[in-house]
Amino acid sequence: MGSALLAPGMEVRRADGRQSSRLSWLDSKHSFSLDSGGRSGVIYPGLAQRMSAGTGILHSGKNDTYRSADRPPADPVHFVQVWVVPDEAGVTPGYEQLEIDAELLSGGLVTVASGMDRHRGASAIRIRNRHAALYAARLGPGQHVPLPEAPYLHLFVARGSVDLEGAAVLREGDAARFTATGGHRVRASGPAEILVWEMHATVTL
Repeated sequence: MGSALLAPGMEVRRADGRQSSRLSWLDSKHSFSLDSGGRSGVIYPGLAQRMSAGTGILHSGKNDTYRSADRPPADPVHFVQVWVVPDEAGVTPGYEQLEIDAELLSGGLVTVASGMDRHRGASAIRIRNRHAALYAARLGPGQHVPLPEAPYLHLFVARGSVDLEGAAVLREGDAARFTATGGHRVRASGPAEILVWEMHATVTL
């Protein structure tokens, strides 16, 4: 990990500009280009789950209402999957999950996952990256939240649409990346859900 002097900036990325994978049972879009541990589980609205691949793991996911390639699933599934580079390699694979549905009703940013010292002991999933934290917010019409100030931010609109102060209207699937800035206000046009990554270092390969 490393950081340097940064020039303030922001880049909006629209949903239709992201890479996609489309199969008979899957319509997936990518912002960046069940398992051998004997564990299976069900992810439902309001649940966050962390899987650490660590030294290696095989896993798969499916919509439980999917039956065959010529029949669409009875209930479409909408979820967001994010990959985070850990501070160190070779850790033991593991899981952790957290229900955040009740906290999201507050309308503010809720800490979902973090590796930062300041979130240690908080009700959040621990990740093995001390420079990153993930927040979520479920906003009603007209509700707004300020974004954190950090060297790097990534805002993703999971549902609905929001007005990004001084920039643009972001719709479902759109994202904005911020460098050396923050504090922008995000206001919901209608019911909306957003995910915000706060990052304090880049990845050094």
